[in-house]
Amino acid sequence: MEQLLHYTWKHRFFPLEPLRTTTGEEVDVIDTGLHNFDAGPDFFNAKVKIGGRLWAGNVEIHERASDWYRHGHDKDAAYESTILHVVETDDAEVRTPSGRILPQLVLPVPQSIKNSFEELQHEEHYPPCYRIIPRLPLLTQHAWLSALTTERLEQKTRRIEDYLQRTGQDWERTFFIVLARNFGFSVNSEAFEQWAFSLDLSALSKHRDDALLVEAFFFGQAGLLEEEAVEASCRDEHYQLLLREYRFLQSKFRLKPIGSGTWKMLRLRPQNFPCIRLSQLANLYHERRVDFSHILEASTAQALRDLLCATVTPYWQNHYAFGKSGTMAPKRLQEGSLDLLIINTVAPILFSYGRSRAEEALCERAFELLETTRPERNFITRSWADAGIRTEHAADSQALIQLKREYCDRKDCLRCRFGTEYLRPAAMNTLH
Repeated sequence: MEQLLHYTWKHRFFPLEPLRTTTGEEVDVIDTGLHNFDAGPDFFNAKVKIGGRLWAGNVEIHERASDWYRHGHDKDAAYESTILHVVETDDAEVRTPSGRILPQLVLPVPQSIKNSFEELQHEEHYPPCYRIIPRLPLLTQHAWLSALTTERLEQKTRRIEDYLQRTGQDWERTFFIVLARNFGFSVNSEAFEQWAFSLDLSALSKHRDDALLVEAFFFGQAGLLEEEAVEASCRDEHYQLLLREYRFLQSKFRLKPIGSGTWKMLRLRPQNFPCIRLSQLANLYHERRVDFSHILEASTAQALRDLLCATVTPYWQNHYAFGKSGTMAPKRLQEGSLDLLIINTVAPILFSYGRSRAEEALCERAFELLETTRPERNFITRSWADAGIRTEHAADSQALIQLKREYCDRKDCLRCRFGTEYLRPAAMNTLH
């Protein structure tokens, strides 16, 4: 497998005897180069002595030498600067686009590495590398988790950049869309995102001081005031009031709601019903607690919890749906939900905003928020805790979520620092 050959080259797991090209010239690897995960040669800026002569350039790796032609490298100018072709099987002489014969090194992948890689790929227990975790230095663990936290923030930044492009670089509106998406708490995330994009906040701002109009605007745009969304017997006085106000707004601003079928209702806890979440958002917006400037000013996780601690409007204190009453309660966001909003909304938006303005302090504050917020508790964090890695804060839990989704689920062990440690020959001897 070519990936294992990359790993063998990168980590210099070379045979004890001197390396030689297929034509018998001695090879001395001074620097294996920088691993390239994008298009082009596999390793950039390597330094290799071949037959006593020092070469600096790129290294290409294939399972079979003939793959050079199969991949079209003989016609691609990007491969002209290749100085060495590393293969597991020599089945062809290869030439660069200019016709130069390229030196080739046959490098076998140690059988022990192949065996351990197969173990990782077929292990049913999660995480598959659990055997190595207790033996890893804490520095190695923390360094990889820190890198994963950054990677996750950067991934979320790409979504925010897409929102910015779609909103004409409007940070206020972008923040509201990110917040709304995360008010869906996974089940209705896509629906809340679609709903938030349907809102014309500049139009709504003219009526922001009127809580009833804000609620009518929010519910109307969600499609939850349409006849198919509410049974005839449930169209009570509050529903009729919101509907009248929304029809006025709809005519005034030419509003087009999303379909009520966008929302998922089944198997939801009552506090997660879209009506409750929309009412909480309406209150936050009406009270101006979700202005982007307030988010930038809040310097601690607790200040943000206080800012985002939403309650519902009066009608929803004893309703979960139109015409269906229940126990009277303010229906505040719970602390766990507030922490998730900090993790998934505030930290990424601060990181992205800091990056866009080259303000390192904002990026650092994003990390500080994660490091002062309680970690998520789920299957992923419990599994890693069983393996020996316990989460101290949200930065750790975000790292482990990133690890599972982007590495473990894809069985991409060779890009994972824990996976590559598992394959090291010294580690193998202690595991088997």
